[in-house]
Amino acid sequence: MSSELIHRTQTRESSHRTSYSPPASSTPQKSINRIGYMLRDRLPFLLVGVALATLFFHVLPSRSILATARDSPLETQLTLPTRRVLMEGPIEKKGRAPVGVKGRKPKRILVTGGAGFVGSHLVDRLMERGDSVIVVDNFFTGRKENVLHHMGNPNFELIRHDVVEPILLEVDQIYHLACPASPVHYKFNPVKTIISFIVHDGLDCLKLESLIPMWFLEHKTNVVGTLNMLGLAKRVGARFLLTSTSEVYGDPLQHPQSETYWGNVNPIGVRSCYDEGKRTAETLAMDYHRGAGIEVRIARIFNTYGPRMCIDDGRVVSNFVAQALRKEPLTVYGDGKQTRSFQYVSDLVEGLMRLMEGDHVGPFNLGNPGEFTMLELAQVVQETIDPNAKIEFRPNTEDDPHKRKPDISKAKELLGWQPSVSLRDGLPLMVSDFRQRLFADAKLNAGKSVA
Repeated sequence: MSSELIHRTQTRESSHRTSYSPPASSTPQKSINRIGYMLRDRLPFLLVGVALATLFFHVLPSRSILATARDSPLETQLTLPTRRVLMEGPIEKKGRAPVGVKGRKPKRILVTGGAGFVGSHLVDRLMERGDSVIVVDNFFTGRKENVLHHMGNPNFELIRHDVVEPILLEVDQIYHLACPASPVHYKFNPVKTIISFIVHDGLDCLKLESLIPMWFLEHKTNVVGTLNMLGLAKRVGARFLLTSTSEVYGDPLQHPQSETYWGNVNPIGVRSCYDEGKRTAETLAMDYHRGAGIEVRIARIFNTYGPRMCIDDGRVVSNFVAQALRKEPLTVYGDGKQTRSFQYVSDLVEGLMRLMEGDHVGPFNLGNPGEFTMLELAQVVQETIDPNAKIEFRPNTEDDPHKRKPDISKAKELLGWQPSVSLRDGLPLMVSDFRQRLFADAKLNAGKSVA
């Protein structure tokens, strides 16, 4: 009995030992399970952590650099809020640029009156520099032919529009040149100005205009047009340049005229629509500058001549050149001893661009300090075109200034600008343009008569 019990006990122990698996045999299986667990459950978290670290160390430093750049005064001046209209494709920069703006980024620039005499030459320089240019013109004195060579250029846009009506555009700079500048045009359309003050008193401008003759509309261009462009500059954060005139000095008692001289203007004379209109435009520009923080620039332009001038606009240089080419007497008003200063259009354009890109508000006189009497100018025209041209004297016009000569010391010092083209060098270029246009028109009219 006892031996049987012993035998059974040994048999159980033996079977128990037989079913036992040694620990060493489970080690490879556990390793495989751990690797699968890490790949399945831990790897996504690892990748997310690496991505977050990369984002943190690469994006955060660049943002801090941009913030530092925006805080600098120079970058604040050159960059504006996110209101830009992106140009399609890269723009190649080429041509000359005013001093201090080499390496600049191309801008989107509005030129009002850009199809006119001065405006079209300014557009040429801006396009040559690689900017994107929008021209707004109502073609009262401007001509499509002046900017026709830019049509088809993706960086050029021409809009037929009168600046007395608001317009919405996205631009970086505004050159405001829109206004008839010749006596023939502003005396034909003189009161396009004062109506703006009535508008702000709450009266209906459109109804009132129907009661006003055409000659009323000149001052309106100066004031309402300037007001609209200043409003646009405020809305989009653009820098605004106003082309004022030496006429703000009237018949000056100071000679030469500096920017600190307040002028001697007849406020009720036949020229006051232009004189006072420009003075009011300067006032508006400075009020927007002081009150709304608009970056403004003011240029006071003295007599300018060159190709693309209107042939019969009543200005003395264009009058003399057209009369000499037509074999007509040169008409001198008064005794011919009145003096004027004449700058070539390329010098003026250079001055305007330097003023726009500079840091000074102005006003700045932009003109050639070389002074000529009307008789001396007539003699230069005779020498250039026809030595046998006759001079005819007529009664002087009302409120005609006796002397006009700019003091450009401020422009020399702050803009580094002074004119470089003399009257005797620039006049032949204008004569060539006038001769081509006058005789081309004559041939065209002759052809129409034959037809």
